Amino acid sequence: MIDRPLFLATTALIVIGIIFSYSLSAYTVLLFNVQPWHFFIRQFSAGMIGIFLMWFIARQDSNKVATKIGFSIFIISALMMIAIPFLPESIAREVGGAKRWIRLGPLSLAPVEFFKIGFAYFIAWSFSRKVLPKHMERSKEFRYTLKEELSMLLPYFIIFIAVMFIIAIFQNDLGQVVLLALTLLGMMIFAGSSLKFFGASILVGAIAIAGFVVTSPHRIERFKGWYYMIQNSIAKIFPQWASAVPKVNLAEEPYQISNSLHAIHNGGLFGVGLGNGVLKLGFLSEVHTDFVLAGMAEEIGVLGVAAVVMLLMVVIFRLLKIAGRSDNNVNYLYCAGLAMIIGFAFLINALGISGVIPLKGIAVPFLSYGGSQIVAMSIGVGLALSMSKKVKM
Repeated sequence: MIDRPLFLATTALIVIGIIFSYSLSAYTVLLFNVQPWHFFIRQFSAGMIGIFLMWFIARQDSNKVATKIGFSIFIISALMMIAIPFLPESIAREVGGAKRWIRLGPLSLAPVEFFKIGFAYFIAWSFSRKVLPKHMERSKEFRYTLKEELSMLLPYFIIFIAVMFIIAIFQNDLGQVVLLALTLLGMMIFAGSSLKFFGASILVGAIAIAGFVVTSPHRIERFKGWYYMIQNSIAKIFPQWASAVPKVNLAEEPYQISNSLHAIHNGGLFGVGLGNGVLKLGFLSEVHTDFVLAGMAEEIGVLGVAAVVMLLMVVIFRLLKIAGRSDNNVNYLYCAGLAMIIGFAFLINALGISGVIPLKGIAVPFLSYGGSQIVAMSIGVGLALSMSKKVKM
């Protein structure tokens, strides 16, 4: 039997995302001069396709289809990401200084959303053959040294550096790089790497990300906007430290984060009611995408968002449970990797809209508007569901 709680929780999240794609897009339909049901219809279509694919893949034998599906997604999406910068404007239109979507008539596809699923499967497949068995061979008294671990994992870092340049430079999307880096590091831990190596990798990764920030003017401005927010917060909480905090002055306050916090505050515990939100009316641009949690908080309150977050936690918990009870190393690592993609994406978005970290533009899995992320995540969960049939839940 498949893991029914995982299927039902994922389906519920997709349905909630469909509902809010209509409720939160009231101003956006006027801004883009489209029909009132435009975003709802597109999200509904993607959601139904996602649920069907999740159900269909779940019914298959994972031993027969997982590798085919995982590698197909990994290779095809990687090739599409490489090809995007060279495609004509009619197919890959430049938005915000970068090409991230492939447009085919009324449809648009974001290859990076599918790549994340393929990347998790590829790493799981490779780690299960090259890394996990070596760690299992050694006892705790004879663990690998830092140098030996680096030698073992160096090919994966080379692959990731190539991925990092494709996504961060060609697509100008540092947020997805951070998400994939955290997922890779987490999967290393699940594969048996030491905490010492994990810490060293975090340090190197932080230096690399800082390098991407300081070499990009728009990322510097985004970082300054975030720092503007926290310097005011520090001064309010610790007025005695205010003079010690270096000041950053901006011509314009980072209004997106401010309005996001206003939306959360305005919603209170119980919200102002579905469809009655005010901050979505032009104060938060395209709130149904990156700021969906803020829009939800205003309309259904902190308690409503907490209930939705609990559904996300159920999905993550069930994925980790499948991983923990699986005898197949590929299935174990893949389900753990997928759980981390979902968990880290939620954390990066939630911390970003609340001003704790710089805003990264990462979608909330299943909830944010966007057909690519819903279909890709549904395929990913479908693979996990097919693997769940091999374990006792």
